[in-house]
Amino acid sequence: MKQTPDWVVTASRRKAFSRGLLVATSTPALVLLTTAIGFGALARDLGVTFGETLLMSGLIYALPAQVMLVDQLARGAALASVAFAVSLTAVRLLPMTVALLPFLKDSRGLRPIHILAGHFIAVTVWLEGSRRLPLLPEPLRLPHFFGIALGMFTATALGSAIGHALAGTLPVSVSAALLFMTPVYFLLSLLSGASRRMDYLAVGIGVVLGPVLFLLVPGPDLMLTGLIGGTVAWWAGERRGG
Repeated sequence: MKQTPDWVVTASRRKAFSRGLLVATSTPALVLLTTAIGFGALARDLGVTFGETLLMSGLIYALPAQVMLVDQLARGAALASVAFAVSLTAVRLLPMTVALLPFLKDSRGLRPIHILAGHFIAVTVWLEGSRRLPLLPEPLRLPHFFGIALGMFTATALGSAIGHALAGTLPVSVSAALLFMTPVYFLLSLLSGASRRMDYLAVGIGVVLGPVLFLLVPGPDLMLTGLIGGTVAWWAGERRGG
């Protein structure tokens, strides 16, 4: 059973924020940094400027959507279809946002600062927030989350800048391998956090179904994979008692 961290006993909001920033020195942030290096190199190879690359890191803040955006623009796709494709990749983050926001709200309810917090809920931030926020007292959760979010954002922007500067020196295979690190980390994190048979079943179905749906419906493939895999795993778990 997970326990409340020792630092929480005498923690202030400022300390909670600084402890969140320390997450940027952990393995998840390192994975995010190296993945962003791959994206930065890809962006420059596709003709995206340094400023545009950093702007995408801040406004989109989700590497799959950023990759989708630069790829579609490089192919000469219409802006409407590009916006639709990027929006589809972002749909997967909606359930994560809905699941995490209750840990960020307080007795005053939903406020504009919570909308801002929702902007930073990408896969890595969601994983770290889901692990850490339930263990904290309510007043410390929001500042701790923003510490995590700012640290991860810094890692993303720094990695994108490094990758853009190194473009031309990195082989295409290396850039692709760096981009692949985030989904690998996400998969391993899901497995490490699994506690019931239905959790493992959901991951297994996703691994098998994901590539198939990518070939059949490459737009909403990730959303459908999660919806089908999660539903089947939940149904099976309910029938067998977890």
